[in-house]
Amino acid sequence: MNLPVLKTFTNKVRVHLKHSFDRIKNEKLKHNMLQAIPFWIASIITGLIAVVYTKLFLLAEELTSYVYHQSAWLLFLLMPGCFILAWWLVKRFAPYAKGSGIPQVMAAISISSPVTNSRVDKLLSLKIMFVKVASSLIMAVGGGAIGREGPTIQIAASIFRKINEMLPAWWPKVAKTNMIITGAAAGLAAAFNTPLGGIVFAIEELTKTHFSYFKTAIFSSVIIAGLTAQGILGPYLYLGYPKIGSLSGLIFLGVVLVAVISGLLGSGMSKIILLILKWKARFKFTRQHVFYVTGCAVVLTAIAVFLDYGVLGSGKDLMEKVLFTPDKYSAWYTPLLRTAGPILSFTTGAAGGIFAPALSAGAGVGSVVSGWFQLSETNTNLLILAGMVGFLTGVTRSPFTSAILVLEMTNRNNVIFHLILAGMISSLVAVLIDKHSLYDHLKVQYMKEVEE
Repeated sequence: MNLPVLKTFTNKVRVHLKHSFDRIKNEKLKHNMLQAIPFWIASIITGLIAVVYTKLFLLAEELTSYVYHQSAWLLFLLMPGCFILAWWLVKRFAPYAKGSGIPQVMAAISISSPVTNSRVDKLLSLKIMFVKVASSLIMAVGGGAIGREGPTIQIAASIFRKINEMLPAWWPKVAKTNMIITGAAAGLAAAFNTPLGGIVFAIEELTKTHFSYFKTAIFSSVIIAGLTAQGILGPYLYLGYPKIGSLSGLIFLGVVLVAVISGLLGSGMSKIILLILKWKARFKFTRQHVFYVTGCAVVLTAIAVFLDYGVLGSGKDLMEKVLFTPDKYSAWYTPLLRTAGPILSFTTGAAGGIFAPALSAGAGVGSVVSGWFQLSETNTNLLILAGMVGFLTGVTRSPFTSAILVLEMTNRNNVIFHLILAGMISSLVAVLIDKHSLYDHLKVQYMKEVEE
């Protein structure tokens, strides 16, 4: 073969290879784009629903406060009625809409496969989403010590799963597990306005899968859901900017003390909840459940009317009071009441999360301990944040998620090491009461139930 012919042949091969690579590159780009679109659509929907849910939840809590200030005795009618209705909605229409929603998401992730769709449907679906919203809002009107963050996670996971199911057959397949995990992360990010918290939550709490397989989906979904919520609510912090500066050199000792107390309380609360749920599982008649739910509502009402109204609701008011007002030191019983409230609310079987109540109970611990030593405003604020991290870690056993969430809620980057220390110590001492988290126990329970 002479040189001109060889040169012509080489050029043709080069052009052919270039066209092939370009085609492959374009096809891969198209494939990746098509795979990303479902995540983006679901993220926008999640952000919008999170905003509406947030506003309705706040209105529900304001309605409770209005009733209380008009006539506190009306709570003895309002709360039992709301508790029973919220429980009945879940029992009648969607049994797995009860509680926080995070264990249901964890169970769905664990059992998700092409042959388990019917079982996953019991844990994540549009029906569950509507019942979850309705039941939790009714509980909030009734003064239940619940949060909206866990429910938002189950709602978001249901939305992402439904979008995935609606894709036509020719659409590039998206792993169902990845879709659920990403939805949960986006839900937390939209609920708390904490994008990093959503990402860390997905890694630490929901999965041990190699993160690189779907990190782009999580990053983009968290950003889109968060930006959608911010576009309507504005760039807000969940709590604000507490003063934290000029800290004492010995404040680490206070952080350790608060972490130990809050970690034990958080784990203890979880243990009590599990024991009550185990006892309730023996109920054979509906009237037994009705009596229990009514009893919880009456006890909670009595505490609110005769002792402290602050036992009701998510507890955000308590966090804002001790962080941003001169009233820094709480009464010794405040953390105990903020621990009892979620126990009485969560065990009813109605919908409602435990994230915000756990944070408020931890804030109460930090506030009480600060009062023991009459600490300064800045040192007190740090111990309050440490208590929030510690109590939430005692419940979830996710110290990094807890620390990052509190960090993003307050934008106090200078105390990140203090918060991580609180989370790690809390995680260690919580094991003394129970080796596993509340979510882990409930996840196993739900996995067994849906397989029956």
